[in-house]
Amino acid sequence: MKEFVLNILRGMVVGISNVIPGVSGGTMMVSMGIYDKLLLVLTHFIKRFKEAVAMLVPIAIGMLLAIAIFSKLFSEFFFPKFPIQTNLFFIGLIIGGLPVIYKKVKGNTIKVPQIISFLVFFVIVAGFALIGEHEGASVDVTFSAGNMIKLFGVGVIAAATMVIPGVSGSMIMMILGYYNTIIDTINAFIDALKAFDIPAMLDTFVVLVPFGIGVVIGIVAVAKLIEFVLNKFPLVTYWAIIGLIVASPIAILALMDVAAVTVLSVVTGIVMLVIGFFISLKLGGE
Repeated sequence: MKEFVLNILRGMVVGISNVIPGVSGGTMMVSMGIYDKLLLVLTHFIKRFKEAVAMLVPIAIGMLLAIAIFSKLFSEFFFPKFPIQTNLFFIGLIIGGLPVIYKKVKGNTIKVPQIISFLVFFVIVAGFALIGEHEGASVDVTFSAGNMIKLFGVGVIAAATMVIPGVSGSMIMMILGYYNTIIDTINAFIDALKAFDIPAMLDTFVVLVPFGIGVVIGIVAVAKLIEFVLNKFPLVTYWAIIGLIVASPIAILALMDVAAVTVLSVVTGIVMLVIGFFISLKLGGE
């Protein structure tokens, strides 16, 4: 039961991070100490069916709860009112996950391929931050075969970037121009569900069904790819993940509004960073 509850909490952290531009759901999975296990059960779902269900169900519950309850809270309250403290809290969560992943490479000699993989993926995340948080022109999501294919493709891309540590899936969706559309549709579905308005719920399916199918396929496909490279090139892959994780705080800071910085916000932000760090250590099993 304890592990079940912990996995719900871990799922909630991952769920919140997946709707916040600049924060990587994959990084949170590493920080929570569940990344390797998730890859294993996703890529061997049939062989490890009981183990997969025992792990995926509470994490999925946590993610859905977080998206339903906290996505509006974070996007409409915490980030607008307390941007410094909220961002530093997530940075604390990320930093707290580094000991978990560092254990994978500790004691091994650092060679040139590992250094290159670290630097390349560090630069990739920093590059996304330089592109910036930008929502493109409003996209057309009216029912048509072309739009269904586009939404499916966006779902695959979003899932791929959500699974890869250090890359923010929500930021990629912003760059593609689909972020606000997807978030607004999810919120509309939740509102319709609360009111038990079936016609309104069905209206959201035009967007959510093809996008959701793309997300599922993207997660499985990328999980298999990451498992393959971890098996073939473990040290190079782990150093690439470390590069992605180390660059994540820089990417988050680059997207912050510096106009909101005050002495009080920095002090309280540091407190939130420390809290996030220890929460990550606890949920990661440290």
